[in-house]
Order: sequence, then structure tokens, then C-alpha cells
Amino acid sequence: MRRIAGMLGALFIASAMAMPAVAGEEEMVALGTNREEAVSKLLSRLDKCEPQEMQETAYILGEAKVHAAVIPLMRMLHEGEEECRVVAALALCRIGDARGTFAVKQAVRFDKSERVQKLAAWFYDQYVKPGTYQFVSVDAAQSAPVAGR
Repeated sequence: MRRIAGMLGALFIASAMAMPAVAGEEEMVALGTNREEAVSKLLSRLDKCEPQEMQETAYILGEAKVHAAVIPLMRMLHEGEEECRVVAALALCRIGDARGTFAVKQAVRFDKSERVQKLAAWFYDQYVKPGTYQFVSVDAAQSAPVAGR
């Protein structure tokens, strides 16, 4: 649990530090001013930029709950680098579209990275359907077995 919390903290700190690069568009999306233009620019960034910028953009699209980003974020969840897949899972859960949340649920089962699987499960549990996944600390798991599993 501590490890997951540490990873989440590091992810959010890194995202927050990198946000000024796209903060102007984030403000436009949040305020609804030229939203269409801002969303279009953000969506085009998902395919044409470096992984760090892709992560920033995915985070912004998730926070703004841009439903038009679901398909590109699903592609990022399946094809991106590990960090990109983590942020894509978070963004898809924040948006809440059924297609995206189903993709996150599949990543929990099938992603090649255990880290992505665990974080995708955590995001799904936090933003989509609480109680879907059971999280047990390493200490508790070693001292007492989980009943019914």
C-alpha cells in the first residue's frame, strides 16, 4: 500500500511540476473558452509528442473529462510506455466513459506490467466503482489470509 501511495504521489508531483507547459490550454478547457480549439490541440498532442508531454496532456484531458479523448487514451493505454499507460488509466477513469473504464478493467487483468495492473485497479476502485478490487497491505497479507479468496 505504501508503495502504491508513493508511486501515486510521485506521479502527481511530476505532473504538477510539468503542467506550466500546457497550463494555458488547461485553463481554456476548464473555463470553456475556446474549448473546442483547446481540446483539438490537446488531442493532436497525444499522437505527436514525447512521452512526458503525452502524460501531461492525458492528465489534463482526464481532469477536464473530455469524452472525445477516450479512443486516443485507450490507444495510449494499450500501446504506450509504462508511465504513459498509468496516466492513460487514470485519465480514462476520471472521464468515466464506459468504453474507457472497460479498457482500464482489462488492463488490470492483462497488462504486461504488474505496476500498471495495480495502479489501474487502484484508479478504477477510486473513480469508477469503489470496492471492485481489494487492496491488502503486505504485512496484513502475510499475517492473516483473506477469507473467501
